[in-house]
Amino acid sequence: MTDFIRVDGEGLPPEDAYRLLTGCVVPRPVAWITTVDAQGRVNVAPFSSYNYLATQPPMLGVNIQRREAGAHKGEAKDTARNIRETGQFVVNVSTEATLQKMHASGSDFAPGVSESEELDIPLLPSAHVKPPRIAIAPVQMECQLAHEIPLGKGVNTLFIGEVVAFHLSPEIYDGKHVDSVKMRPIARLGGPFYSALGEIFSIKRLYSRRRSGRKGTGPCASCARAPHRAALAVTSACCRPRRPPAHRTAAGYRRCARSSRRPGPGTG
Repeated sequence: MTDFIRVDGEGLPPEDAYRLLTGCVVPRPVAWITTVDAQGRVNVAPFSSYNYLATQPPMLGVNIQRREAGAHKGEAKDTARNIRETGQFVVNVSTEATLQKMHASGSDFAPGVSESEELDIPLLPSAHVKPPRIAIAPVQMECQLAHEIPLGKGVNTLFIGEVVAFHLSPEIYDGKHVDSVKMRPIARLGGPFYSALGEIFSIKRLYSRRRSGRKGTGPCASCARAPHRAALAVTSACCRPRRPPAHRTAAGYRRCARSSRRPGPGTG
């Protein structure tokens, strides 16, 4: 395929850039975020420009754009303002079961209006932060603001939060692994579209010769544990017979011995 439509980024109108980015970067996980304002009112809103950023400590990042239309155009959204003022927020995972309430909470409510009250979204108290958790979400992550980074021309801001507590439903968490299939998360596509998990498949990791640390001519331990190699007709260098290094052969030892001899008298 060689016939592509090129769109240059320089000078691209913001609305066109938004359509391209949200249409190309898919699927996107949805952060259903709860915050509180200075008066203690709870705000709930979804954001799909979001992902995890670090593991030591665990960190999440969410990009929040200023209001694009209406009487408050250009102003910070309630979620951004609340995070900036309190330094705290909770990321709740939206699922197929919570899709309707999550989508409705993204409507343009007036500043100060609590979406949780308007939409009857049940809440639970958090352990370390003031914003509550959404009770009907199977995963809730309490976050403390770590970094606030203006992006581009200042229309977007990246809020990076350190996860200070995870809350996971036992229906999807066994104490070590999260079962994404049972969680049934929702993802965002371009335009007004969402998606569910759909088809799920697994591909085993392929190990390199350097990583395997193999010695000898038989299959390395990694390949012995990975029968998928035969199924995929993958031949790994770690399973190929290798010539021993030169210094391990008799000729090699003689060469090494000759090269390491000290010069005799009168040869300096």
